[in-house]
Amino acid sequence: MRAGDLLRQLDQRLLPPLTRVVRRLADTSSRPRMLTSTALLSVTAVLLTAVWAAGDRGPVGDPTVGEVTRVGVVDGDSVPGYLRAAAADLAALPTAVPGGAEGTYALVSLETYLPPQRLAAVLGDVSVSEVFGRVPLPGRQTEIVRIPALRIPDDVVAGMAELAARKDQEAADYRARATASAGDADVRQVYASGAVVAAAEADAYRSGCACVYAAVVRAQPAALRAVAGRQTVRSVDPAPEVRRLDRTVFTPPLPEQQEVVRPPADTALPTATVDGPASPSATPSATPTVGESSEPAPVVTDPAPEPEPTAPSVAPPPTPATSPDATGAEAAEPTTS
Repeated sequence: MRAGDLLRQLDQRLLPPLTRVVRRLADTSSRPRMLTSTALLSVTAVLLTAVWAAGDRGPVGDPTVGEVTRVGVVDGDSVPGYLRAAAADLAALPTAVPGGAEGTYALVSLETYLPPQRLAAVLGDVSVSEVFGRVPLPGRQTEIVRIPALRIPDDVVAGMAELAARKDQEAADYRARATASAGDADVRQVYASGAVVAAAEADAYRSGCACVYAAVVRAQPAALRAVAGRQTVRSVDPAPEVRRLDRTVFTPPLPEQQEVVRPPADTALPTATVDGPASPSATPSATPTVGESSEPAPVVTDPAPEPEPTAPSVAPPPTPATSPDATGAEAAEPTTS
């Protein structure tokens, strides 16, 4: 019960008898002293009730709601600077992380894209939560995806199969849009280009492509340092501040990003689409999981609703989600996505 309700009930119960007492006392010789005592008792009762009600507010909710932790790079960051900072943070970790044997989360970035079967040699002795992938088509922007992967390589292979099915649907959707946009050459070109990219992504994922370039792992500092010393590992960025994966955004650098974080240009799109305001950002706030859909781009994008077909824009709109969210932990926390 809130304090205001309690005070109203107190007024309704105490004021009528107090009024009667005050009227009787008005005719007695001890009126000043009795009135003072009665007033003090009334004020004390009201104050005590208000203090009690204010303190009885029940359990407090999760204080971390709304907080987001970011690990990785953002658009415009220096890649060498990020790698140096990650190495320094890893070296500064204590021998053992307090709080048990699970250790600390870390973002592992790879020097090149790897197929699922090669991940075990790099990550086989640490706990993996998810991997990041992208089909590296030369001169084309392709979608960054996040695949929940507790079992390496089985979960990655299964996730790629789901991605292939979704990309087949996206390609068909883009082809239908291109046909419907015959009157506008630029819009038709964008949709046709999107169909080609989506079809190529579907074929690549179906074949178990070399598309994985980063992973989120959890281990003790000694194990993380061992991972950092392996071939193909570019950096291990420890994140001891991470407690819940569903409230953490990981943005690893792409293998081809050597100096500054920038999205690769898509040479097949019209100039207005590539250079204009509709071009995608390099460091979005969240990464789509296997079951989500987003516009093909080398960026992390939130799924967006499909626009009305009667008002197409120059940039290809995202297609609607074709399968449920496949997060296993975060992804955002279910703590294993």
